[in-house]
Amino acid sequence: MKKFIYLLLLLSISLFGCMSKESTSEGPSEKEQSPAETNESVEELVISLVDKFGDKLQNVSLLGPKTELEKSMKENYGGIVSPELIKQWLKDPQNAPGRLTSSPWPDRIDITETQKQSDQKYSVKGEIIEVTNTEVADRRPIQLIVEKVGKQWMITSVKISQGENGNSIVYVNDKYGFHFKLPVSWKDYSVVEDEWVGEANGKVIEKGPMLLIRHPEWTSEHPRQDIPIMIFTIDQWESIKAEKFHIGAAPIGPKELARNEKYVFALPARYNFAFLPGYEEVEEIVESNPIEVQF
Repeated sequence: MKKFIYLLLLLSISLFGCMSKESTSEGPSEKEQSPAETNESVEELVISLVDKFGDKLQNVSLLGPKTELEKSMKENYGGIVSPELIKQWLKDPQNAPGRLTSSPWPDRIDITETQKQSDQKYSVKGEIIEVTNTEVADRRPIQLIVEKVGKQWMITSVKISQGENGNSIVYVNDKYGFHFKLPVSWKDYSVVEDEWVGEANGKVIEKGPMLLIRHPEWTSEHPRQDIPIMIFTIDQWESIKAEKFHIGAAPIGPKELARNEKYVFALPARYNFAFLPGYEEVEEIVESNPIEVQF
């Protein structure tokens, strides 16, 4: 009888031990469990992501060839911005975030507000700070949506507004490799393709393109002053400077505005002698060094 009681006691102890081990193996204790993401830690991650994005803006030139722009966006924005949003920007580079001019350029994003919209989504507001070598040139409001895509937080939406000093738009010409800054009053401008003709001894020996940037209020009944841009190859420009041919009857030649590796961009002599409406504004635009080259 004693042996039976003893065996029963041992069996009870064994069963109790097994039950204890099973309950222990069901999961880690509170101390052993990995802590869940807190609102504070996620917000810090979101802020860090936006800061990193702001630092990358100046590295992405929006005026380069499409192949280079795609490479630059993927190198700088990859892992920060969703692939879908990068694809949208590549279709419409002028409305994408990045660098449009050599100066000023986007230096950073100063965050002003971070708001949690859900466990998987945050809204961030701030300003893109554009700078020159000497000063802050502009502050452009920006609103971003940061979402958790799979296991990674990424920027999925960006809206950029006009800055405090946002008083210009940009005409981009990829064919000849330049862009031209215009006042916002020229929004909806058009570009007319024309031609310059070079003569020597009464014969036409050279020709080349001339682009007319036309004010949106121009009509055939009430024309306004165009912005004419003559385009020369390097060889043609050297020839005209050497007086091997001339353009028109003016005693002076075209005025160089800028050049890249292939072309010289110039202003025709006496382009404004008709004193059409808007000629004074065009003179101011031309004097503001509005043209920058891409290659």
